[in-house]
Amino acid sequence: MASPVPGLPTGLVVGAYDGYPDAQRAVDYLADQKFPVEHLAIVGTDLRQVERVTGRMSWGKAILGGLATGAWLGLFVGLLLSLFTDEGWAQIIIMSVVWGAIFMMIFGAVGYAFTGGRRDFVSKSVIVAGRYEIYCQHQHAEEARNHLARLSLKTG
Repeated sequence: MASPVPGLPTGLVVGAYDGYPDAQRAVDYLADQKFPVEHLAIVGTDLRQVERVTGRMSWGKAILGGLATGAWLGLFVGLLLSLFTDEGWAQIIIMSVVWGAIFMMIFGAVGYAFTGGRRDFVSKSVIVAGRYEIYCQHQHAEEARNHLARLSLKTG
């Protein structure tokens, strides 16, 4: 039986795919065949961190980004606080938005100042796998391989 604790799976590799959608389709196919999918794990291998640069960072972006984030956070807090009052709820919301915007604007500026110009760009990072393998517990591996061989005959 598969371990409920996260970690490296045990068992045998019953399928290998270049993309996650293909591995997902294979597991879905096994589920459609009434295979006990709780004995499977999809494992990404050949991992790479990809950081996509999305633009320049500047004082204006740091301050405006903080202001926008603070306004949204303030709106959320203000709406929550306004649930507990019958009067003055609009003032509570407005003041929460204003104070949230001011606080986060300062926080954004201070954070950018601490970079000292060493990171004047904005980016998004993601971990991607070059290959996806389906692991299966030993006692079910042969059955899984047989089902996946039929799937490859259908799609191949």
